[in-house]
Formats: sequence, C-alpha cells, structure tokens
Amino acid sequence: MKVAAIQMTSGPNVAQNLEQARALLEEAAERGARLAALPENFCFMGLKDADKRAVAEADGHGPVQDFLAAAAQRLQMWIVGGTIPLAAGADGRVAAASLVYDSDGVRVARYDKIHLFDVDLPGRAESYRESAHVTPGSRAALLDTPVGRLGLSVCYDVRFPELYRYLSAQGAQLLAVPSAFTSPTGRAHWETLLRARAIENLVMLWRRPSRASMRADARPMVTA
Repeated sequence: MKVAAIQMTSGPNVAQNLEQARALLEEAAERGARLAALPENFCFMGLKDADKRAVAEADGHGPVQDFLAAAAQRLQMWIVGGTIPLAAGADGRVAAASLVYDSDGVRVARYDKIHLFDVDLPGRAESYRESAHVTPGSRAALLDTPVGRLGLSVCYDVRFPELYRYLSAQGAQLLAVPSAFTSPTGRAHWETLLRARAIENLVMLWRRPSRASMRADARPMVTA
C-alpha cells in the first residue's frame, strides 16, 4: 500500500490553496497512493490569526469540505484533510478540524485539535495564543483505512505523549500529524518530537509540515 504526505505553501486565498491541493492530490493518485494526507491549514493560512474566523465553514458542507469529498470520490483515494476551520461556538472561535474522507467521498472521521499552541518563546519577544481564535477538541479519533488503523492528531499535539499512548492502546498502526510549526520551534523540536512519538508507540508517522511555516523558499510537493 502506498500513502502520500503532501506539503504545501498555503496563503490567505482559499480558492488558490484548493487549486494547489487539487494538483497535488491528482499527482498522489497518479503515483498510486491509496491515501493522501494534507498539512495543517492547507486551505487557509491567514495574514493574522483572527482571519480564520471569516472563512470558517459550518460542519457538513462548505467550499473546502465539498472539495475534499469530491476529490476523494473522483480520485478513488482516501484523504486526510489536514485541518480546516469549522464554526465551533457563539463566541466566533473555530475548531481546527482534521477531516477524513473515504474513496467514495464520504466523511468517515473528524478530529478537532486538542492541544492548542499558547506559548511564550523563552528569550524572545514572541508569543502565540491559538486559543484566542480556536476552541480545543476533547476526543481522540481513530479509524480503519485501507493502509491500517489510523490515529489522528494535529501539530502541537505531538508534544503530549499521552494522546499517542492512548491511540496506540486503541490499536493505531499509523499516526497522522499534519502540522504548521513555527520556524524556531520547527528547527529545535520537530524531528525530535516525531521520532519520540514513533519510537514510544512502535508506529509510523506521516510528518509533512506546511512548508510556509518552515522555510521561506518552500515549494509544493508530494512524497509517496
């Protein structure tokens, strides 16, 4: 079985991001992938954190969800939809939802990012408050796919080994970690954390981050 980890340089234009994702998903299918994983924020990387509120979709339908369902059905390929912003509450915050579609275009799983990136970087005048615009999830998610039993997670979740111990105990054979790490934390911790979670749980991880967060000269690509 072949899987594809897709790497993108996403921006604030949803339509352009979906066109980039379409081309890469088609490439993955042409290369024989049975399942393809998109990165965190693949459909929208706003200029400000608050921008995601304006493009949030209602759960069930919307331009991004309809795109994923149609692409999965057309390509006859399972798709892990990175994350998309879904409306989550009266205060206007969104859920960072990772959606999985089967090869018939049916949504078979939703995982909302549990651990949010609220951080003050030591020694730097730099801080992040993801919780200002994102509401955390509360449930782990696993599902059976053609390539094995898959446990879902997102980005900052990788710092919390208990989540992966639970997924492993529930039979996860693979772990998906779509991510958009910042450059400083990516350089310092990305590879180490992923290796630790894989070794601890004796599983495979799909580990493509969004290149927009890792390098300025990033280019879209598919690794199959």
